[in-house]
Amino acid sequence: MKKHNFSAGPAILPASVMQQASEAALNYNNTGLSILEMSHRGKEIVAVMDEAIQSVKDIFNLPENYEVLYLTGGASTQFFMTAMNLLDQGQTAYYADTGAWSKKAYKEGQHFGSIEVIASSEDKNYTYIPKGFTVPGDAAYLHITTNNTIFGTQYKAVPHTESSIVADMSSDIFSREIDATQFDLIYAGAQKNLGPAGTTMVVVNKEILGKVNRAIPTMLDYRTHIGKKSAFNTPPVFPIYVCMLSLRWIKEQGGVAAIEQNNNQKADLLYNALDESSLFKAVVAKEDRSIMNVPFVMETDELNEAFLNVCTEAGISGVKGHRSVGGFRASIYNAMPIDSVKVLVDVIKEFERTNG
Repeated sequence: MKKHNFSAGPAILPASVMQQASEAALNYNNTGLSILEMSHRGKEIVAVMDEAIQSVKDIFNLPENYEVLYLTGGASTQFFMTAMNLLDQGQTAYYADTGAWSKKAYKEGQHFGSIEVIASSEDKNYTYIPKGFTVPGDAAYLHITTNNTIFGTQYKAVPHTESSIVADMSSDIFSREIDATQFDLIYAGAQKNLGPAGTTMVVVNKEILGKVNRAIPTMLDYRTHIGKKSAFNTPPVFPIYVCMLSLRWIKEQGGVAAIEQNNNQKADLLYNALDESSLFKAVVAKEDRSIMNVPFVMETDELNEAFLNVCTEAGISGVKGHRSVGGFRASIYNAMPIDSVKVLVDVIKEFERTNG
């Protein structure tokens, strides 16, 4: 039976990427060696690193003052690494609280200076994106989480501020066209739209670095990794290689513009089915709905288990909702085929017909 993987992460990757990665794990480019055992200083892996970096620059059309890094520690390390590198004594950084991950970023950043929550949607269990807030002109930076994996909200416009913007884009990176230069720092755990868990991509404007009056451990200083092209220590070569393949795949699809069009079609298909249903409903304010993560519930929890069983029978996996929201969640990342979304929609409609 064909599987339809709606997991929030680690998430679905393009089939062609998985095929190439599996071949490289056994014999990379007919070298007779697995990519897993090749030196990160060798020419083959240096070429992988170079392409993985350059592809991001190409896709985002980055100017010369921006650099791309592949680091370890997940987005959770970036929660404090951003503040360590950017927040100086006497400054204040402002965080928009739109869910669990932004709250964790705020908590970790507090270790390095004054941080304030400037806006929050916690009052309605994070079912909307706060808007219209004003960022003080002397802010060190504004931190936002562009897409909220658990709660299913997504910024449709970048908040206006003259200050630097730091953005966690872990769950919607490369899902839609953006002007990356609106942000001075972007970070994204790979395990949604980019690759397997194990590396985190960072895009940083080099001009904002080196301005804090604190000693930064070598390994946690962005400038270290810029100077060594993400190979200061042994990098996670295989995850970065898969990221490189995914970036190739994005280009082959027609770039992010084509990816965004496809993502919008998938999201519209699913949201329309939920809006037309008398049994199921989406939980997020319409204007803030994510095109990546779609949480939904039924009018009664009594049928939850029955619906999950029907999904399993149809080859659908990963749709059980996060405990913070309940119900169900369908994550429809870049590599999710529209045919799989159609299967889920058909299951929703049939379940309502027999149980509504």
